[in-house]
Amino acid sequence: MGNKYFSANEQIELKILYRSIFRSTLDVISSKDVALIRNIITNGINNGHNQRDRYGINPTLHTLQAAVLMCEKISPDRNIVIAILLYNLCKSEFITIDDVVKDWGEDIAKLIKGLLKVSTLYSKQAAVESDNFRKLLLTFADDIRVIIIMIVDRLALMRRINHHPNEKYVHDVAYEANYLYAPLAHRLGLYVIKSELEDLSLKYTNREIYTEIAHKLNERKESRDKYIADFISPIKTKLESAGLKFDIKGRTKSIYSIWNKMRKQNNDLDGIYDLFAIRIILDSSLEKEKSDCWMAYSLITDMYQPNPSRLKDWLSIPKSNGYESLHITVYGPENKWVEVQIRTKRMDLIAEKGLAAHWRYKGIKSESNLDTWMNNVRDILEAAETGPMELMKNMKMDIYSKEVFVFTPKGDLYKLPLGASVLDFAFNIHSKLGCSCIGGKVNGKNEKLNYRLNSGDTVEILTSSNQSPKLDWLNFVVTSKARNKIRQTVHEQDNKSADLGKELLHRRFKNRKIDIEEATLMKLIKKMGFKTITDFYNGIAQERLEVNNVIEEYLQLENKFNTDNIEVRSAEGFSLQSVNDDEKSNNSDVLVIGNNIKGINYKLAKCCNPIYGDDVFGFISAEGVIKIHRKDCPNAHNIREKYPYRLITTKWSGKLGEQFGATLRVVGHDDIGIVTNITSIITKEKDVTLRNISIDSNDGLFQGYLIVGVLDTHVLNNLIKKIKTVKGVKDVQRSN
Repeated sequence: MGNKYFSANEQIELKILYRSIFRSTLDVISSKDVALIRNIITNGINNGHNQRDRYGINPTLHTLQAAVLMCEKISPDRNIVIAILLYNLCKSEFITIDDVVKDWGEDIAKLIKGLLKVSTLYSKQAAVESDNFRKLLLTFADDIRVIIIMIVDRLALMRRINHHPNEKYVHDVAYEANYLYAPLAHRLGLYVIKSELEDLSLKYTNREIYTEIAHKLNERKESRDKYIADFISPIKTKLESAGLKFDIKGRTKSIYSIWNKMRKQNNDLDGIYDLFAIRIILDSSLEKEKSDCWMAYSLITDMYQPNPSRLKDWLSIPKSNGYESLHITVYGPENKWVEVQIRTKRMDLIAEKGLAAHWRYKGIKSESNLDTWMNNVRDILEAAETGPMELMKNMKMDIYSKEVFVFTPKGDLYKLPLGASVLDFAFNIHSKLGCSCIGGKVNGKNEKLNYRLNSGDTVEILTSSNQSPKLDWLNFVVTSKARNKIRQTVHEQDNKSADLGKELLHRRFKNRKIDIEEATLMKLIKKMGFKTITDFYNGIAQERLEVNNVIEEYLQLENKFNTDNIEVRSAEGFSLQSVNDDEKSNNSDVLVIGNNIKGINYKLAKCCNPIYGDDVFGFISAEGVIKIHRKDCPNAHNIREKYPYRLITTKWSGKLGEQFGATLRVVGHDDIGIVTNITSIITKEKDVTLRNISIDSNDGLFQGYLIVGVLDTHVLNNLIKKIKTVKGVKDVQRSN
């Protein structure tokens, strides 16, 4: 069989492994299967599909050793053993999955597909010390038997790399075995495999410590064996006299376990607590198991003093993986502590070869969903009659079905909720990356922001300095981190944009020497359909609104407002319309225009709303109507410069007519009752009438505009002083 691909020693090993496999599987694999497997492997080797990996490992020998270990350490199982033997030939594409389905059936093909899928994780050079890698491994495996195969395969590799020349490779494999596969073996109840993985890991990563402990144990083996024999002898006598059937095994703890205790207790080998362990295995019927175990406990503690703090009762309450045993530590001869484990044959079988698992391994967090799933495995195994592996065919490993695990190009692994997009992944790595994300390369292919990720995807985020978050991104992100950051950034952008738009509009108004009337502007914003002033200013900043058009509409609205509120009257018999529109002033003239000219039409300019007492001047408009402005009107300077020939001297006469309209801008805290207090002051004033009020509240502050009817500036100034005394009012000013 392809001798040119094997050294002399490897050829010997090859024959030994073949014989061992087919001897172990005699009852589960037919002679026809044996011949077909041998033929396929031979053809694969002869066709160059036995290429050693980059570390020189012979895949055929490694595969055969894994199959042997599966039979020895767990149980001979036809489908699992065949899947192990055919996996490398499928990976090297000598045979296809369709070939496997045709010749061996769907179940074996399913196992091989699971192994192939998991192997892709290692091509991503992921950091196995990540908890997410372990979760992704379980997700990819899909079938618990795939995980079992991987654990056994790792033990075969660990045995094969002793004295391998590449020290880094050996160290990496050993570290991974200890971090990932030993805990998985423990959780699945494969305690013998777990101990060997840990011992070999220590041997390869810290050979000096391993050798020292092993050497000291070997030195003391003779005395240790004698001690255990002397310790066991009286126990045997007591148990036999009580009529119990049993076996007794004496052992020393594993090297890794001893080293762990030396580190934790900061002690040497001589000071290790319970270095010796004795296991008493009772042959009891199911109904007498617990009572027999407690009887043995009573007999032993009568002979040796127990340490109550070291009692571990897993009879009354078994571990979550079904482990049942009674552990006691007693003070033996020569003042040495000895751990005694008491269990039945059934319990020992579960402990040694059980495939149930738990997640409460020392130092590892509990995960309720995995606990539940593993407990289901335990229940199935305990009720198994046709063999555990047969029942495990239908066990789906969907414990992480609501999560996806995604790689970066460097092999870093991230966990995200199911349905997460490329954009979620970008924000999960860093907020700045998310804000500038324009898409991603998923497994080397360009994808959009909203592409939904799958477990195992490798994602490279693409960015642009011109990119910024959009509100519609919220439609396809699922993580709270992404949603919160998008909202926050968009809000900040809106505020910055609004400030820019406001500055632009106000500058343009100033250039055209137009003073902005807040009340008119608010009417314009409402008329243009904007819900908030921020949206309005954003429209200007983003050039959705043309500033000149906004100004023209503003002027039209202002003119309409002026026309609606100010009537054209003859100076003769002038009186300002009162709040009820039917109150007339006396017949005396209020204004003296020019040389006391009579019968001239005029109106009060809305841009400054002059009232009795203000310094005023007249301006003859293009329509021939005289507009009366305050001398400090915002437009006064522009009028005097451009149209000095249209100006006309104007002053108030000595006789007062009715009330004039004046606008007050009030700013204050949005306290309960503040508006009521302001309006109460106005209504109590004898010579003041409240004509209109508008309030805009935001973030605990309010800004209001009051249009009042007053007789003159003295009354108005007095009113302003009184409003300023209202609690919560910050400022009151006369507005144009």
